[in-house]
Amino acid sequence: MEYTGSQYIGEFVDGRMEGEAEYILPTETKYVGEMKDGMFHGQGTLHFPSGSRYDAIWEKGLVVKGTYTFSDGLQYDTENWHYCDSYDRRFYTEICYGLKPAGISQLTNMDPPRKIPPGCYDCGDGFYNPTTRIVKDYKNRFLRNADDDEHEWIVRTCRKGWDETMGPKPKP
Repeated sequence: MEYTGSQYIGEFVDGRMEGEAEYILPTETKYVGEMKDGMFHGQGTLHFPSGSRYDAIWEKGLVVKGTYTFSDGLQYDTENWHYCDSYDRRFYTEICYGLKPAGISQLTNMDPPRKIPPGCYDCGDGFYNPTTRIVKDYKNRFLRNADDDEHEWIVRTCRKGWDETMGPKPKP
């Protein structure tokens, strides 16, 4: 663990992590639950720095069944997921607290939305700089390097930190 930057708080059996424990990854994602033979095993929850969590039953380090809950309390439903799709385009906060008056747009689930640094994109778990191809969390800590597919997706779909003229440009 000293090489990965992880931290383990719990018991060991025959030199392996076992029993009720906390395992904290270098990204500050924290697992709280049962361990067996050095792996997540039994009931356990991954708590993410964003405030979201994944409650699951684990077997030998793999998920058997789990539920993801976003930081605002919205639970992901694999069977009937209609959040912000063509069926219902409202954000979760709009579902809970109602729509804004006509002419006032809500751009993200967070209202008001985060201010995006110039030249960057808000990709949902942090800000993406297309020049460095690095995603940093909202506290400016490194999350990951974006591969070509993620770069293309972010540039195509995420909110930008600058304004652009849309539609035809006027002739000079």
